[in-house]
Amino acid sequence: MESFSDENFISLCDQLASLDQDLNLVIQQHGYPPLWTRAASFETLIHIILEQQVSLASALAALKKIKEKIVDITPENLLALSDAELKACYFSRQKIVYCRHLASEFIRGELNLDQLQSLGNDAVKSILTKIKGIGNWSTDVYLMMVLHRCDIFPLGDIALLTSVKEVKNLSTETGKETIALIAEKWKPYQSIAAYILWHAYLCKRNRQG
Repeated sequence: MESFSDENFISLCDQLASLDQDLNLVIQQHGYPPLWTRAASFETLIHIILEQQVSLASALAALKKIKEKIVDITPENLLALSDAELKACYFSRQKIVYCRHLASEFIRGELNLDQLQSLGNDAVKSILTKIKGIGNWSTDVYLMMVLHRCDIFPLGDIALLTSVKEVKNLSTETGKETIALIAEKWKPYQSIAAYILWHAYLCKRNRQG
């Protein structure tokens, strides 16, 4: 259940770079990745749901739109909106269902985000994936960006898989099983490797995380 922070992030990047020349090259070319972090909040989970199967830019546009509408993204404020209003904030029909369900879980007190801080990765996954609309990818993002757990590698993340192929000069046809084996070599710091690889992906495309 080891986590990373401002204090050890750079040294963990260096540790991985010393073991993997491809990750080392990313850091030499683009510098260290940002230490992406998010608050343990309802808004963060809404943001993660919005990011499912769309670009980061599209998800951020939807998040900004709903913030303009209700200012504070709370369960009560979200549930007060009609489906039409949520659709106007770029929420798909499916994501409207997911976000309403999540809001109801919060209001009923079924989800205590403070409790997750002290739980192991498997326990966090078990709790979060019980919520409709939150699967393995969403839970991995929460573990990495909110709880900063060191050894998570979201194989459901297309940008991450693409970056592994690019950084490792692999065929575009390379499957998840092969990438999972490569990621095994980055244990117990797979999350740090993922941050470096996301950084490479964004830099190559001149985007910000």
